[in-house]
Parts: sequence; C-alpha cells; structure tokens
Amino acid sequence: MFDGLKDKLSSFREDAEEVAEENAEELDDPEAVEDDAVDDDSTAEGPSDDSPEGGDSEDADSPAAEADASETEPEDEADEDDSSSAGFVSRAASMARGRVVIDEEDLEEPLRELEFALLESDVEMSVAEEILDQIRDELVGEERKFTESTGALVEDALRDALLSVIDVGQFDFLETVAASEKPVTVVFTGVNGVGKTTSIAKVAKFLEDRGFSTVLANGDTYRAGANQQIQEHADNLGLKCISHEQGGDPTAVVYDAVEYAEANDVDVVLGDTAGRLHTSDDLMSQLAKLNRVVEPDLTIFVDEAVAGQDAVNRAREFDGAAEIDGAILTMADADSQGGAAISVSHVTGKPILFLGTGQGYDDLQPFDPEELVDDLVGDDE
Repeated sequence: MFDGLKDKLSSFREDAEEVAEENAEELDDPEAVEDDAVDDDSTAEGPSDDSPEGGDSEDADSPAAEADASETEPEDEADEDDSSSAGFVSRAASMARGRVVIDEEDLEEPLRELEFALLESDVEMSVAEEILDQIRDELVGEERKFTESTGALVEDALRDALLSVIDVGQFDFLETVAASEKPVTVVFTGVNGVGKTTSIAKVAKFLEDRGFSTVLANGDTYRAGANQQIQEHADNLGLKCISHEQGGDPTAVVYDAVEYAEANDVDVVLGDTAGRLHTSDDLMSQLAKLNRVVEPDLTIFVDEAVAGQDAVNRAREFDGAAEIDGAILTMADADSQGGAAISVSHVTGKPILFLGTGQGYDDLQPFDPEELVDDLVGDDE
C-alpha cells in the first residue's frame, strides 16, 4: 500500500543523508581546526607579552594608524571573509563536539526533489508545502548529535512532518460509539461509485463483530437498484434494512431507521445517502435537511484513495456543505501514491477513520496515522 510514495520518501532520505555526510567529510581534522581557531582568537584579543609598551608603540588613534587601516581590504570583502571563516570554524567546532549542522542551501536540491515527488503522488500543494517547511525547521541551522549516521536525523524530521499533517483530530471510532447515547446515528456521504454502500456494510460487520447491533437505512432513494444493493448486503450479514420506494424522501428513511432502533434496542443506525457531486445543489440541500432533522451523531465522507487530488477536493467541498466528522478511503490496497491519505485530514481538519483494503466485509482497516508513517518512512527489512 502506497509503495510509490514510500519509494519517493526513501529517495529523499538517502539524498538528504548524503548531503549531511558530505558536509561532515569536508573537515579532515576538526579538532585541529578548532585549536587553530582558538589560537587565532587569542592573538586577536590583544598584544602578546613580547609587545613593546610605552611611548615606543604607535598610538592606535594616531593618523598613521588610521592611514594603515585605510590601506586594508574593503570592509564588505573583509566582512564576507570573516563570515565564511566563522561558518567554517563553527562547523569545525560542532564536529569536534560530535555534532553536525546542516545548512539550508545544502538541503535545497533534496527538498526540491521531495516537493516534486509529493505533488506527483497527488499530495495537495498546501500540504506538501507544510511538510517541506517543517523539515526545514527540524534540520536546518540547528546543531544535531552526529553518531554513526545522519540518517536518523533525516528520518525523524520526515516522520514528524508527515505525522503533523496526517494525525489531525484523530479519534477512536469504536470508543466514540461505545461512549455515545444509543442509538448512535451515522450517515455516509460521497459521490457515486466510490464504494460508499459497500463501506457501510463493512462498518456494520466491524461493529457487529465487536458486540454492537446495527440497522441499515437506504437514504439513497434516487438511484435505481440502490434498495436492492443495500438489501443484499443486509441479507448477507443477517441485518435489518429500512428502505422506502424509489424517489422517496431520504430524511424520512433515516428517521424511520432511528425510530426502529429506539424501539428494538439497536445500538447503531448506518444511513446511506444519494451519491452526489458537491456541485449538485439540490442533493446537497437534501443532505443539509437530513442533518437538520435527524441530527446524526457522525457524518462520514467516503471516497477512493486512488482518486488522489479529486478525493481531497471533494472532501473539502463536502465538509463545507455538510460538516463531516471523518472519512473512509476505499481501494487503499490499490493506491501506490498515497496523496489522498496524506492530504484529506489536513485540508478538512477531520481524521481518516478507516481504509478499505479489499472487497470482503472484513477488508476494513482502522486508520492509524503513526502506523502509516512508520510504514512510509521505515526501512524495509
């Protein structure tokens, strides 16, 4: 899963590590350089013990001294040389203390390549920029411990940057259901053809396996065959499904399912809705009505991981029209890019709750940001 993105992140790690290693190798004998720097500083602080004292020495404020100073190199060039020498001495001293400093210009090329890699993997641009900015903050200019390899420095910075954009508002779906007043109403939204209805069946199986009773509700009243599709899932799982005639009011269907759950002590209502584009004003208004009348406890957006940037854009628009609480990305097992998984949480501020990883009812994986980042950044065994 997300193997293409994993390979690109690995390339960045190798390039950035090589940069740090090369900079470290510039100093053949850092301790000797540091000693020389100390000697130079001592000389510059004042006259030596052998310097003549009294009237034989030339007054530093005399016209002759000023004339001598005017014959020295221009001030700008002197400052530049001093800055260069100071930087070299600083790095030498850092290396002598077992530490390394990575300059921003050293990382410029690896970061540029990383940016291209992230965008090619369908990571949203603002998300890619935040990742790059955090890596710069982590690596550039700060002294770091230099042990056997700088690889750990780069890996930690990359890991922290990825986690900061992926781990957004994360909550445990199961714990939330357990802690909520019953019945818990969960509504699923998204466009047609992304596996929304199948995901509802998977979530039902996930909950039933963990001791929660469920009822399905077909609020997708406009699509021909929708009743049959969700009823087939319900039959396969041995669950009750509430549905109305095609063309009926979606809100009424979910409302009836909530009443059924209350009357029969069912823990969770899982409501399907019509697949819609965020540009379909009439369908979006239906969703707004459902939220207003039923007041679902959770609204979950469903899209395909392989949709990449399109999934990210749709998540943003759906969240704007009817605030979502989390997302499910289907077909994650077929996605080598990972752009949607990296970006959806960041652009909506809402977490990914599950990844769909196959066609079976058990092919639903709770989303763990740290586990994903470990897989993306960690070395293959």
